[in-house]
Amino acid sequence: MGSHAGAGARVVVFCAICAAFCTASAQAQDLSELPTQLLEKVEAAQQACSDFENGQFALKLGAVHRVDLDGDIQRDWVLDEAGFACSTAVSLYCGTGGCMSHFLVEERLFSLLNQGWDMASTGPFRVLLADVHGSQCEGTNPTPCVVASVWDAQEKIWRSTGAKWE
Repeated sequence: MGSHAGAGARVVVFCAICAAFCTASAQAQDLSELPTQLLEKVEAAQQACSDFENGQFALKLGAVHRVDLDGDIQRDWVLDEAGFACSTAVSLYCGTGGCMSHFLVEERLFSLLNQGWDMASTGPFRVLLADVHGSQCEGTNPTPCVVASVWDAQEKIWRSTGAKWE
């Protein structure tokens, strides 16, 4: 049984090394293509982690998204801080209100604190749907609250409204 246990341990170590290498490769690929505005957000997060008890920063797979935000069929950029990790601080980037997501459209960067987001289409519009803190709906954290925003290409801003229900 000793030789099988040693072989099993070597397989586990080999898999761990492969996983670390694959993660590092994905991270490097994401960062090499990242626009300057988003790279600055990553660098600030790395510095904050390093400053907190010399932590090690990691950019998890899935932190960077390419998605059409404005309906022009071109893929825009999104950077989710939910995909940031620091070895010395579990909640350095996110809190009870959620995590920041950074949306880059037409060279303009906008950030939104949210607990998750998705895109939908309604009529001619691409709609950004974000689960936000309940305080934005006159409640508390567990109060369900969603914001819907559309990109105004002429003004180069996100537009939302607080509908008045009767």
